[in-house]
Formats: sequence, structure tokens, C-alpha cells
Amino acid sequence: MCNIPGTQLFDADMARKGYALNKMCFSFNEAANRQAFLADEAGYMARYGLNEEQAAAIRARNVLQLLAAGGNAYYLAKFAGIFGLDMQDIGAQQTGLSKQAFQAKLDAYARG
Repeated sequence: MCNIPGTQLFDADMARKGYALNKMCFSFNEAANRQAFLADEAGYMARYGLNEEQAAAIRARNVLQLLAAGGNAYYLAKFAGIFGLDMQDIGAQQTGLSKQAFQAKLDAYARG
């Protein structure tokens, strides 16, 4: 069993929990579906039967909440692109820092 603090284990229970969310993410393989989502997020989420926890995480643009709601990290990468998030945005979410503070931390690490 995984026991790394802050790490969400994706197992069979989480796969079942996130089935609708991950199915919706898979639909984003088609550009038309990404555009449909952007045009009507609520309607698109309802179409796939997302629960309130999943929908709230999407509205908050919070990748960590999406993971906790059963999202598969590989599928959620599609959301990051749709939301206009880059890896520094996600890193900031993971560390609880603002994006600017996270970037400063990376810069300090790079300088040694």
C-alpha cells in the first residue's frame, strides 16, 4: 500500500468513484468535445453524470480536488490544458503555494 503523504492512491475503488469524470476526460481526445465543454461546462458535466464533488473540483480548476474525486492523473492532464494551467500551476496547487511563490522556489533551487 502507498503511504506517501499528500499522494492520492488510484486503485479500483478510486477508479469506480471517478468513472464518470474519467469517461468525460477521455472524451476530450476530440477537439469538438473540448469546445463543447468550454461552451457549456455545466451541461457537459451533466451529460456525463458527474457528482457534485467532481463538478465543484472542475469549477474550482483544482487538479488535487479532481484527483481526490477519483480522477486519473493521465486523463486530468487534458483538463490542465483546457483550463490553461501549466505544470507550475499544478506544482503550486500541490505545495499549497501561490504560483509566484512556487516559481521563486524553483528559481532558488536552480541557483543552488
